Amino acid sequence: MLSLKILDVKSFMGSLLIQKVFDNFLLSEAEITTFAHFSVEGKLNQNFYTEEEKEELKLGKYARWSEIKPYIFSLIKGNKLPAFIKIVMVLSAENTEKLLMQSGASFNKEDINGLFLNIRYEKENLLITTGTSVSTFTLDKALEHYWDDSIRKFLKKENIAAEDYD
Repeated sequence: MLSLKILDVKSFMGSLLIQKVFDNFLLSEAEITTFAHFSVEGKLNQNFYTEEEKEELKLGKYARWSEIKPYIFSLIKGNKLPAFIKIVMVLSAENTEKLLMQSGASFNKEDINGLFLNIRYEKENLLITTGTSVSTFTLDKALEHYWDDSIRKFLKKENIAAEDYD
């Protein structure tokens, strides 16, 4: 698990909510507290779609961040900063499979429940942490370490300044 403090909160929020930097992620859940508390579950309602739509759209378990982002942005924008934001993103199945192959870890794709990126804003501090969920017990940390390194590289590539947080 990696825990990082984002050094430029305003720039990061622009990357998250306005730009396309995080659009390849899926949304697991979000909580926002402004004048009220809002909670969004990213899990798709499969009953909403026809079988044809499911196939055509290649729907997975979660909604794409790019689809949910405008709603989250509408809850956050305004003259006052939110009191609290928690966003839990998950890497898509396709990208998880690619990352798994690159990592050299001894898992099958079916063993991976998710590679998570947790974003938490509170009291003017923004922290991100990584998480790895696998369905089997293992001492193999190759995937976890590779995911952490991938997030560091991703942030650097996107010019998002961060430092280790204890």
